[in-house]
Amino acid sequence: MKKLMAFLTVAAMSVAAAAETYKVTLFQESIVNGTTLKPGDYKVMVDGEKATIGAGKNKVEVPVKVETADSKFSSTSVRYQNGDGKYRVKEIRVGGTSTKLVFEVN
Repeated sequence: MKKLMAFLTVAAMSVAAAAETYKVTLFQESIVNGTTLKPGDYKVMVDGEKATIGAGKNKVEVPVKVETADSKFSSTSVRYQNGDGKYRVKEIRVGGTSTKLVFEVN
């Protein structure tokens, strides 16, 4: 019985420590942490205060702050900062959740 409880405890901790994964589509060339990403579908993996955005071999790591909104977002959307004609990803609002991923814009 002790072995079963130890296994279940380790399994529960592994699930809690697992990174959250989201999908996002960038419809225009976007800059994330100084890296330019072409339009397309990307996977966003959030692990603590770090996010990895990538598709295939093209990946970029960026510090992230995960926030919870008052209500759920109806669809996934990307918010940008645009001061010089370049679109820098500022936040991603994850559709179907109240999760907001906020990025430091360089």
